[in-house]
Amino acid sequence: MSTASHPGNVVLVHGGFVDGSGWKGVYDLLRAEGYRVSVVQNPTLSLAGDVAATRRVLDDQDGPTVLVGHSYGGVVVSEAGRHGKVAALVYIAAFVPDTGESVSSLIADPPAGAPVPPILPPVDGFLLLDREKFPTSFAGDLPAEEARFLADSQVPWGVDALDGTVGHPAWRDRPSFCLIATDDRMIPPPAQRAMAERAGATVAETSGSHALYVSRPEVVAALITRAATAAASESGA
Repeated sequence: MSTASHPGNVVLVHGGFVDGSGWKGVYDLLRAEGYRVSVVQNPTLSLAGDVAATRRVLDDQDGPTVLVGHSYGGVVVSEAGRHGKVAALVYIAAFVPDTGESVSSLIADPPAGAPVPPILPPVDGFLLLDREKFPTSFAGDLPAEEARFLADSQVPWGVDALDGTVGHPAWRDRPSFCLIATDDRMIPPPAQRAMAERAGATVAETSGSHALYVSRPEVVAALITRAATAAASESGA
């Protein structure tokens, strides 16, 4: 695919408890379509730090860019997405916060009967998921060995990152797209739908766990391509 028909750049932002390597399948598919793809290794210590890491990668892009966030990465892209090179936002099983909201505020009042993520009590300001419960809660549609690897390679998630609040969310000024994971046991699907509707996003749904960016890369890449094509059309490219 010629990059003349779409913003040629995609920047991928991971969420909490994981690193950017989970984007490999999405990365490969988008590269095969002609996109320049960058993966942010945001440290998940604080929202400000993760936004800064994302902005550094955006600075390096050579033109219009689709900015993609998974899970907590949705908070990061909502804040970092005001960068001048961002043409569209894509949220993958993600938080889509409004002004003044944080992960902490968005999870404070879970829907009745919703699965409770097995987050362990903080230690030295960092959170981890219970390793034994991680596969079922985070990665229920991955092969057992792959889910186990994710559980055993967790990145500690800083409490400061969960408490970081968004100023003016980028989705207010840019087209946004949300992929809802209908089998998600980390962010309840009804909450994902409500946040997407509030943001006026174009919504797609698919069966998949919270780790659908790993398990369903073809579905994720298709929505990113859709966002890129729509952004190009909007700009008259």
